[in-house]
Amino acid sequence: MKTVDPMSFKPDMAAFAEKTAAFYAGEISKAEYKGFSGLYGSYAQKGGQASMLRLRMTAGRVTREKLAFTAGMIRRHGIRRLHFTTCQTIQLHDLSQQAVCDIMDKALDAGIVTMGGGGDFPRNVMCSPLSGLVEGECFDVLPYAEAAGEYLMHFIKAEKMPRKLKVGFSSSEANLTHATYRDLGFAARPDGNFDVYSAGGLGNNPRLGVQVADNVPPEDILYYIKAMWLTFRAYGNYENRGKARTRYMQEALGGPQAYKRAYLEKLQEVFAGEEDLHIARAAQKAPVPTDGSAIPESPRVIRQKQEGLCAVLWHPIGGQPDADVFCRLSDALEGMPHAEMRLAPDESAYLVNLTGAQAEQVMAITCDSARSLFETSVSCIGASICQVGVRDSQALLRACVEAVREAGLPDGALPQIHISGCPSSCGAHQTGDLGFRGGIKMAEGKPRPAFLLFIGGSEKQGQERLGDELGAMLEGDIPAFLVRLGQTVAKSGMRYAEWRKAQPDALLAVAKEFI
Repeated sequence: MKTVDPMSFKPDMAAFAEKTAAFYAGEISKAEYKGFSGLYGSYAQKGGQASMLRLRMTAGRVTREKLAFTAGMIRRHGIRRLHFTTCQTIQLHDLSQQAVCDIMDKALDAGIVTMGGGGDFPRNVMCSPLSGLVEGECFDVLPYAEAAGEYLMHFIKAEKMPRKLKVGFSSSEANLTHATYRDLGFAARPDGNFDVYSAGGLGNNPRLGVQVADNVPPEDILYYIKAMWLTFRAYGNYENRGKARTRYMQEALGGPQAYKRAYLEKLQEVFAGEEDLHIARAAQKAPVPTDGSAIPESPRVIRQKQEGLCAVLWHPIGGQPDADVFCRLSDALEGMPHAEMRLAPDESAYLVNLTGAQAEQVMAITCDSARSLFETSVSCIGASICQVGVRDSQALLRACVEAVREAGLPDGALPQIHISGCPSSCGAHQTGDLGFRGGIKMAEGKPRPAFLLFIGGSEKQGQERLGDELGAMLEGDIPAFLVRLGQTVAKSGMRYAEWRKAQPDALLAVAKEFI
């Protein structure tokens, strides 16, 4: 497979700079600019006075070099707002016209491509964040996720698809990347092959994926990706943008089995073609040297299967790291030649391949990390930034964290919750056991800010379930609801997951007062 040189996108930078200048000069509308800028991984923020930029980090992997580049741009342009996204990218916010153009251009020199980060293009390929590092996984899927990300860059300037295409790889049944209900997902098997799922997705008209193939050798994954692209081009809805996602093809083609037949027909075409899309099976990685230092005992430290190494979890509240902490962390990793960052779909970051001594240093720098399972809750960037956002999901999460801390609830009394500011489900509210989606609620004859409550979602492979919508809860009441819920669970002496299993109707009783 011929690779795509990031520098091949350099000629496109002039067009972006020209159109961005026209937008900030008021010469083109926000809608017109959005239709153009998405290709470049950038959008104007709400109000049209600043821009955001999405840095692709294929498979969520941020090397020391890419980390250093990002930190350098943060310092160069005085950036204060960052976001680790649920698609394992890094978003830079509140950028000026000059800053967004400068960072996008210089990112290519660092091997970071923003092209296709928005709009109707293949998005960042996702991967289990600790793939290859921990016990209990089927096998290391990271090399195949990276190969898929490289291949999909060929489609950035190919014939346009109806809408974005999201591809994910999971290394275990934890299914953190939602591989079984992405547009296209590769779920690892214990035998070293993949099961392949297609035409799934969250948001409006959510659908679990259709298993279109099983026992697929890793060497063949690119054939399945091209077949997905051809299926989407052939049957995707070009007329109705609201239905121009792969999950709508299940119904349009007559159901899951009809969709599977259509996909397999395209797959046969790809295999019968002359293009050789085979890739090499991943080679054994060289061991990382250790220094014999003791691995610290901490809930944030995960022992790797590589002897003497560990990973440190860093979860900034809402996936928004402090810019200074981010830069200090990058500085520290410059002296750790085998360390790197792995971004997770729940807006966490893992610093991996650390010795015990290095882990102590990283933990000290990232002491602002979440203090409990609840504080690792997920939130999209929210309506204060996003043009299409309905509610400020980040503000809600901050209010909830403050209320739970003030109440002194023990760790485990509340689960990780998922908050989306609008129906797009960027916060994956439909697969959390507790999820909230921005909306309105009529109260005293007036529409008031509210969130719809979803319960009972699950992402685990074999137990996938979309949450049930219970009703609207006033935004101001949600912190009190969570405190009441946590107090109820704490009194039971159980952790939240145990409590839900033992008393399946108890959550409804607590929620009833607030809905």
